Amino acid sequence: MRAAVGDRLLVHGATVGERDRHGEIIEVRGPAGAPPYVVRFEDGHTGLVFPGPDAVVVPSQRERR
Repeated sequence: MRAAVGDRLLVHGATVGERDRHGEIIEVRGPAGAPPYVVRFEDGHTGLVFPGPDAVVVPSQRERR
């Protein structure tokens, strides 16, 4: 998994009824875009995340151009 500042992190709910969490990657602490990431989630919570297999990095719009 590789990410850059500004990319989005989508963490799928682990159980039925648990909603997905979305956040913006505001800092990459691993080498060459590797985890861990500091993520600001949609509820305002900011935390250090070591993404598991239930997480997906969505590239920012500026990379798609």
